[in-house]
Amino acid sequence: MTAAEREPQQEPGPEPGGGVPVPERGAWLRRGISRDGGPLVEDGDDPVVWLQAGPHYADSRGFAGTTSFDGTQVRFHHLTGEPGDDTGTFRWDGPNLVERGTNPDGSTFLEIWTPLPGADGGADSWSGPDHHVVRVGRHVVHVDSRAGTYWRL
Repeated sequence: MTAAEREPQQEPGPEPGGGVPVPERGAWLRRGISRDGGPLVEDGDDPVVWLQAGPHYADSRGFAGTTSFDGTQVRFHHLTGEPGDDTGTFRWDGPNLVERGTNPDGSTFLEIWTPLPGADGGADSWSGPDHHVVRVGRHVVHVDSRAGTYWRL
């Protein structure tokens, strides 16, 4: 057995000068957001859920589309729902993903994403006129021009 084989396997660490790509498949619950260095809080009563199936994602806040990674940052390109794009840098903190970014207005954010149980099983995405659906295991997010909706099967 080589030394590399004896080392514990961990999630990929940060890339030099940047972050890591988002996993190709996952169901994530936001545990909180910090704006401009403020306290980590969660807004509202509804959970914020992000599902990723291949390059496609859906966010229960009301936007869905595709992700790309430039070697440093992840770009969430909105194709359905709330217009715009989000760009952030991700890093692993144990099983959690920590996202940091800057909004177009110059304000900053930090979000903590924890994996949801029940994400094993199938994962896929579907699009049609004015809607996008992503399913990962028992989790489904539907986004259209009016809202995002999260269900657990």
